[in-house]
Amino acid sequence: MGKVKQVIMGNTEAEEKARKKAEVKRGQKKLRRVSESEPSENSGNQMVSKSDKSEKPEKSDKSDRLKLRKSEFSGHPNFRGKKYLASAKLVDKNKKYSLEEALELVKKTSFSQFDGSVEAIFNVTEKGLRGVVALPHGTGKQIRVKIADEGLITNLEKGGSIDFDILVAHPSLMPKLARVAKILGPKGLMPNPKTNTISENPSQLVEILSRGQIQWKTETDFPIIHTIIGKVSFDEKKLAENFAALVKAIGKDKIVSCFLKPTMGPSMRVDIH
Repeated sequence: MGKVKQVIMGNTEAEEKARKKAEVKRGQKKLRRVSESEPSENSGNQMVSKSDKSEKPEKSDKSDRLKLRKSEFSGHPNFRGKKYLASAKLVDKNKKYSLEEALELVKKTSFSQFDGSVEAIFNVTEKGLRGVVALPHGTGKQIRVKIADEGLITNLEKGGSIDFDILVAHPSLMPKLARVAKILGPKGLMPNPKTNTISENPSQLVEILSRGQIQWKTETDFPIIHTIIGKVSFDEKKLAENFAALVKAIGKDKIVSCFLKPTMGPSMRVDIH
């Protein structure tokens, strides 16, 4: 719908004044369009927009070229930085590394300025796999475990934030937790016997989970498990023991292939069979 034109009936002087004001605005708008589309005298056939800086054309041109180059490559799936490419040269994509070799490479290829995590990615036989595992040496990350209560349920119903990584509950609270199942379920946070997050003694369960017991599960749409087995700063023996515990929990017969990688760095295939 266009602009509503206001007409002042019976007042010819006011009408004439409004008409002249509208003509002036149309003229100014027309002049702006012409000035924006006309070629600059100093730039030949090159068009100059309002945002161009004619005083420093070289700098502007260089900036435009850099922006264009970045836009061409940044969205490309194979676009990688120099540090990543340097690390990737150390990895043979066609080779299956032993666990010892892979862990050694993870440390060499990590290029983060912080203490990155060591990530394990498993392609498994089916979706819907999930469970818990107590890593002998933890993940190096503080795990936030909370006990469900009516206050937490009310807070979630009102749109409150989720400030925990694992939620545990007493069996008697499960019917009430069903009210927020649509919030917790998609995030994998709904207490479940399969993940050992329902207990008659939830306080004791919090202590166990906080020491390094983690939940693992497949992605919602793909048979892939992606989890953390420790920090790059862990020695290789600790990482190997954590990895072995995770593989045992998932089951070798359900693992199709496995990869290890640092938070920032390339992945490498691991031979676990």
